[in-house]
Amino acid sequence: MADQLIPRRELEFQLYEVLDTEALCQHERFSEHSKEIFNATMDTAEKLAEDLFLPHNAKADIHEPTFDGKKVTMLDDVKRAFDHYREAGFIAGHFDFEDGGMQLPDTVMKACAGYFLAANPSTTAYPFLTAAAANVIKHFASEQIQSQFLPRMLTGDFTGTMALTEPHAGSALTDIRTTARPAEDGSYRLKGSKLYISAGEHELSDNIVHLVLAKIPGGPPGVKGISLFVVPKYRLDENGEPAQRNDVTLAGLVHKMGYRGTTSTALTFGENDDCHGYIVGEPHQGLRYMFMMMNEARIGVGYGAAMIGYRGYRYSLEYAKDRTQGRAAPNLAQEDPPSPIIQHGDVKRMLLAQKAYCEGGMALCLYGTRLIDSITTAASEEEKTELSQLLDLLTPVFKAWPSEFGPKANDLAIQVLGGAGYTREYPVEQCWRDNRLNPIHEGTNGIQALDLLGRKLWQADGQGLKTLMKFVMADIKRAETTKTQKLVEGLTPYLDALEKAITQSAAELRSEKAPTLLTNASCFLNLFSSCVVSWIWLRQAILADKALTERELTDDDKAFYEGKMAAANYFIFWELPLTERDIRVLKTQDETCNNVQADFF
Repeated sequence: MADQLIPRRELEFQLYEVLDTEALCQHERFSEHSKEIFNATMDTAEKLAEDLFLPHNAKADIHEPTFDGKKVTMLDDVKRAFDHYREAGFIAGHFDFEDGGMQLPDTVMKACAGYFLAANPSTTAYPFLTAAAANVIKHFASEQIQSQFLPRMLTGDFTGTMALTEPHAGSALTDIRTTARPAEDGSYRLKGSKLYISAGEHELSDNIVHLVLAKIPGGPPGVKGISLFVVPKYRLDENGEPAQRNDVTLAGLVHKMGYRGTTSTALTFGENDDCHGYIVGEPHQGLRYMFMMMNEARIGVGYGAAMIGYRGYRYSLEYAKDRTQGRAAPNLAQEDPPSPIIQHGDVKRMLLAQKAYCEGGMALCLYGTRLIDSITTAASEEEKTELSQLLDLLTPVFKAWPSEFGPKANDLAIQVLGGAGYTREYPVEQCWRDNRLNPIHEGTNGIQALDLLGRKLWQADGQGLKTLMKFVMADIKRAETTKTQKLVEGLTPYLDALEKAITQSAAELRSEKAPTLLTNASCFLNLFSSCVVSWIWLRQAILADKALTERELTDDDKAFYEGKMAAANYFIFWELPLTERDIRVLKTQDETCNNVQADFF
């Protein structure tokens, strides 16, 4: 079917009308670029995604990687796609020219990433993890480590992973047991096990560079004693080439419900007491360094969820236009021809919900990425600090909200296809299975709720929240027409309820009611996120309404902007009111979940 991925019109609206990404070219860092270069980069991404990533998505799902006890084998299509991706320079896309990168804005690279994530999230994981690991090495590792690994990672000759989770400790990193003992040569010897390490073993590259969290004996307890290490699959010889196999052993592959084309591994470090690792930065600062990769990954997880949701939405939209069944009013006579199911009211509802979820999630995460570019190009330290605090505040939302609603969109896509959606002959069931990982990894959504309510909201004396509300109120003032004022009227009561919930939470966190409040943190996250996404839709609606009233438009452009208005109305008047439950739970300090005991179940 046509338009399975992302219509260019949508990306251009987000990049150039909503986010004014072209304005970045006025800054020195991006002065060698232009809108034409941005578009050409997206052209390349779209072609690679459609020609090399999309065709083997279903095939890699069926023929997942295998391990024969010696090596991992996967489809040749995966390596072919990976090689074309790295040769096109996408791994190094946002890195500096001096590092061999293209020095493109993160926002443009995120837009390009959308094509790959929609086409084939499993194969896309390999270069994405590599770029994220390379970013940590670039910012925190010594010049020696950088010179040994960074150039080869940016070309894709080496790939990267992050190894955090252990069999007994998932999100509770304070409980990790992997150790790193200093050796006489200045390196360390690691010993321990890691589980669910994506891309932890494969034959796509000459080397795999693991970023491993471990504790140096004698260090501080808990998370304060965690350090970060570069642990390569192969140690490098004096010429910087992969040589002796390091003591990193693949214990086995994990077989997943979705994302089957990405190896998920159980790794053992130091089984023979000879696992060489190289410390990144200072001892006991590993979690701080790794959080850079994790926070980058959290926006990527949310964006990926929106894109997989979008793939299902586009497919179900085309299906609904083609599939005929029953008759829609007013053409209900038996002699009338069957109607395309898109003419049925409930199908319209399901398609509009998908559009609101996926385009809302896409716009949300692109806004977050644009914040990163704005921080990079900030005119003053004050502006940089303000935007950094806003980015930090919203990161739990960037991760959690799209990863909650992307799978919901995929669920609706299955429903639109009916019985066909439940079969493997159509792609929407795989989209749902792939997307179901996103509420779990890079910090479950429950952890994001605790992070937002227990920490992020109050950092820097709440400066991030103050900045957010400043931007929200500025956009509310921009809503001058009858249509956009109607949206403001729908949003305002929930902003007021959110303000009251924040004030109440500030007091409860310092009282004996804190356990109940934190138990109900997901309610706060849902209310907060729904208000933020409503604002994101208001921003789009203001621009759409302006175009509809002030510009001469083609029929296609008019339909595009009317679609934006419809989705904004749907979200604010259908989805946002569903937070009434969350408002009630927070206001009444409902103790149902907090008080339930294990033996009640």
